[in-house]
Amino acid sequence: MRVLLSIKPEYAEKILDGVKHFEFRKAVFKNPSVKTVVIYATKPVGKVVGEFDVAEVLSECPKTLWARTAGSAGISRRFFDEYFAGRTTAYAIKVQNVRRYRKPMDLRALVESGTAPQSFCYLPASR
Repeated sequence: MRVLLSIKPEYAEKILDGVKHFEFRKAVFKNPSVKTVVIYATKPVGKVVGEFDVAEVLSECPKTLWARTAGSAGISRRFFDEYFAGRTTAYAIKVQNVRRYRKPMDLRALVESGTAPQSFCYLPASR
């Protein structure tokens, strides 16, 4: 199974460039059969730009999660702290086997409505 994640363009690019090895989330998909994340780079890009395999999903208190991921987080500690402020649980999707699409796709190719998910949405295994 696959999920489509909405990711800010700067972070999508860092994932595709192999600089950011974790995608941080306040909430994450619960289905354990998710093996692939499809990346939708939000506006102003507004395209599906690539995908990666899920190595694992980490779930920790924010302080512990930062300690485990800081070396390849691809974000600043300040941003991390602001993002998870007031949270008792933080999630990180560990990225592996990144694939950049040669030609970015229109969102409608995957989501009939053409509307980007607020956080994520499930996709069929292949399309």
